[in-house]
Amino acid sequence: MSLVFAAITPHPPILIPAIGKDNLKKIDTTKKAMEKLEEDLYLSHPDILLLISPHGKLFPDAFSMNVCSEYETDLKEFGDLTTKLHIKGEMNLPALIREAGKEKDYKTIMISEKNLDHGAAVPLFYLTPHLPNVGLTVFGFSDLDAKTHTDFGYLLKEQILHTNKRVAVIASGDLSHALATDAPAGFKPEGAIFDKKIQEYLATRNTAGLIQLEPSATDAAECGFRSFLILMGILRDVNYTFESYAYEGPFGVGYLTANFVL
Repeated sequence: MSLVFAAITPHPPILIPAIGKDNLKKIDTTKKAMEKLEEDLYLSHPDILLLISPHGKLFPDAFSMNVCSEYETDLKEFGDLTTKLHIKGEMNLPALIREAGKEKDYKTIMISEKNLDHGAAVPLFYLTPHLPNVGLTVFGFSDLDAKTHTDFGYLLKEQILHTNKRVAVIASGDLSHALATDAPAGFKPEGAIFDKKIQEYLATRNTAGLIQLEPSATDAAECGFRSFLILMGILRDVNYTFESYAYEGPFGVGYLTANFVL
């Protein structure tokens, strides 16, 4: 039917109450932004949710599609044995995407892993409590160049527009992990510069500028750049308004929550 929703979300495990506990207060701005985004997603009435995660199984020279009849979250690596989500899988659209990829010489690898990584689990915890019937497919990016990622996103868009379902896309990813001395990657001045530029380019639909950020992405120690590239490919030629709901980095990692209002 159409693309009905597109957004960027962070995925720090501390957003999960059982994990974050008192630290959740330190990212209350992001928490509230995710709750607002959930309202927007619900009102778009999606049938299918495509989620791009940096933390699933990734391949250097191919895009991955994790296709299962049902998924569940597993956050035990973060000490959380209680938070469990069960989400049904979308089986038809991934098959169409795989065939389209073959025709246009994009290598895709289809896997089937029931347990979702935290790059998927954290956004889904906030965004799907009122969407019991939505069908999910999870994508992973590759080590291929930036332009290939935007072009692959455009291929996804073509298949989205050919389906008779309402499709929402979530690009999960954190920005620089080097914003402070106690950040996971330590402090790097390139981190804040990268975060500022990536938000500027997203807001101004400057995909060419975004692609040119590729060399600085490594220095910024980010994990969401390629997720965002795929999303921008999906949004090519789409009329949207970029709305940043939150950006903060209290733990030295940049968390961006944004809605591309269609």
